[in-house]
Order: sequence, then structure tokens, then C-alpha cells
Amino acid sequence: MAGKADEKKSAGAPDSVALILFFVFWYAGNMKYNEYNTGALNAAGGKTAGYTMTISTMQLGVCAVYAILMWLTGINPVKILGLQAPAAQKLPKLSTADLIATVPVGFCSAAAHSASVFALGGDPLFGQIVKAGEPVLAAAVGLGVYGKTISMTKTLCLPIIVGGVAFASLKKGPDGGYGLKFDQTALLFGMMANAFAAIKGQENSKLMKDKNGKPTEIYNRFAGVGNQFAVTEIIAFCVSLPVMFATEGANFMPVVGKRDLEKGMVAPRMGGENATRPKPVWERRNVFR
Repeated sequence: MAGKADEKKSAGAPDSVALILFFVFWYAGNMKYNEYNTGALNAAGGKTAGYTMTISTMQLGVCAVYAILMWLTGINPVKILGLQAPAAQKLPKLSTADLIATVPVGFCSAAAHSASVFALGGDPLFGQIVKAGEPVLAAAVGLGVYGKTISMTKTLCLPIIVGGVAFASLKKGPDGGYGLKFDQTALLFGMMANAFAAIKGQENSKLMKDKNGKPTEIYNRFAGVGNQFAVTEIIAFCVSLPVMFATEGANFMPVVGKRDLEKGMVAPRMGGENATRPKPVWERRNVFR
């Protein structure tokens, strides 16, 4: 018994301390992510420039690369943030059927992530308020679609969560008063993100737990929630790639001639007046005439 206690102690900080640190780093990381996400969208020309889906997909690509590197090295360094020793990360032993069963979760993850990027690209502050409603929609989906129950304690916490984020997002105007800027893009895509996130949570629960709440066989083959999340993000990246090329692929085409520019088929590219890029398909109104 003493030996086991010493091993746990030598591995780093107690789990209770590590959990607090994980929350701190998650909050700080989420805050910096929002900043960098907004910066990336602005650098690409803003929310109407036609690169939002590309930025979203590349973010998932970074997650996929991280997962692959984690399996290649056999080490998951995330526990360092909790002042604990890095954990071993083995490659999951999944069958083709297991991967197919994970596709719905990966699809919902891709849709929720991309919709979030579009929402925060509309207006970050208003987008955060809409995103804060995710627990409300998750409870509604769980109760109405999947037949899950929610405790009264959790129900009472929902308005506090949404209200807290709304209060924190208030912005001081020129007249000295505080208010919010309504943004239709943030509202639409924020609600889409919440819906897909709610479905993802329920599908993930079905995948990893049986009706009695015990781990399923696929859970054991994943060999940990870290592997399950990694596989989900890789699937999400693969799902997002064709959508990216279908919606924004035209923006990757080379610079075209002056005649096309005069016809309105291209728009100025970032970085100079003479550089041009094709307009997104939905902006080429003369194509549909």
C-alpha cells in the first residue's frame, strides 16, 4: 500500500490539484483560442472573404497531426499542465466496424466546430452568448430526442451559465452605456453549433457506455478517452476537407486575367491591389443569371 502511495506521489501533483490546473489552462487556452481565431479570420480578409471554412478545417488538421505525433511517440504530454508526469498513449486497436460506428460522432464534431468558427467570426461577443446556450440545447436534445433526464440542480444552473456569459460579454458604447451587438451570422451558426454539439454528446455517450452506464467493448478497444477524442478529431478533419474544397476551393485558384476581373468574376486578393482571387461561388451572381 505504501509503495502504491509513493508511486502516485512521485508521479506529480495530486489529482485534485491537477484538476484545478486543467480547468485554469482550459479557460486560458479557450480565451487565447478565441483571440487567435478572430485574428486568423481578420488576416484572411474577414468573415465574408471566403476562408472561414478553410481556417476551421486547418484547425482540425492541427488536432489530427497532434494525435498522430502522440501515437508515434507513445506519449501524451497534456498531464504536464497538471504538474503530473506525461501519460503513455498507445495506438487504439480498432476494427473497421469501430471506425464506422465513430463516424456519427466525428461528423457532429466537425459540424459543431465549423459552425462555432463561423459564429465567432460573425461577432465574437454575441457568438459567445449564443454558444453559452449549448447546455440548454443539450438538455433539450437529451430529454426530447434521447429520453434522458436532467436533475433539478443542473436545470437551475442553466440560466446562471447563460446569464453569466451574457453579462461578461457586455460592451461599453460611445454613450457610456453597456449593450450587445446583435449579429445574425453569430446567432444562426451558434445555434447550429449548439445543436450538433448536443447530438455529438449523446452519440458519444451511446458509443462509449451501454444502457446500464458501463463501458462498452469499443471503449476498451479505444484504450482511453484520449484515443477516442483523437480518432473523433481525425474523422472530423476528413469530413471537413471535401466541404472546404467544395465551398471555398475556388479561392485557391491562381490569379486570373484582367478580362475576368472586369467581368466581376474575381475580387482583389489580400496583400496588394494587383493580386486577385476568384470570388466565392455564392458571390458570382452572373453565373446564375
